[in-house]
Amino acid sequence: MRKMFVMVVVLVLSILPFTAQAELPWQLDQHTRYMALGDSIAAGYGAIPATQGYVYLLYQEGIFDTAPNTLFCNAAVPGATSKDVLDYQVPQVALFHPNVITLTVGGNDLLAIMEGADPAQVLNTFALNFQQILYKLRTTLPNARIVVSNQYSVPEIAGSDQIVPVFNGLVSQIAQAFNVTVADVYSAFEGRKGLLLIERHDAAPDQVHPTNAGYRAIADAFEVVIR
Repeated sequence: MRKMFVMVVVLVLSILPFTAQAELPWQLDQHTRYMALGDSIAAGYGAIPATQGYVYLLYQEGIFDTAPNTLFCNAAVPGATSKDVLDYQVPQVALFHPNVITLTVGGNDLLAIMEGADPAQVLNTFALNFQQILYKLRTTLPNARIVVSNQYSVPEIAGSDQIVPVFNGLVSQIAQAFNVTVADVYSAFEGRKGLLLIERHDAAPDQVHPTNAGYRAIADAFEVVIR
């Protein structure tokens, strides 16, 4: 009988730490609310698994707040242009009411130039959309912390090294007008190898998404300005 009692006590004591560890905070009103907006880069497209995308790394590694104290929502959609973000993602922001927002957008706008679109028109349209995105975010959530990224260049695509710096200049100028921080992804990628899927053998010429190492570089660029 005594032996059985001891065994029960040991079993209970061994379970208790796991029970305490598994318990999560239930009062959510004080949690950091983190929302990601944007295109396939924000969605983690091409990462293996997708949860190695930069947005998920920022969340999992507690860059804004510890993971248990963070409510996270990723609204990014692969293929989204700046107009798509403005029309479909921004209107949903108020539903989640985040106090932290990250945004990567513009890559799909730039890809239109590859298909023959006029560069000046593409840049002008992006600038107008980007202005409206930040204006509406600031109007809806005046106290939210907003961090956007600029774009990396893809040397394998002709003209990328010329057009991307111009694009990034627009991003910087407009972001500054709305007191929005810019993560310098362009510099994080410049001169480095192994960060893009297009570099791999037999990769499609339009495979411009990052590798896992590339997503790590993006997350690091965000962390630099966030911390």
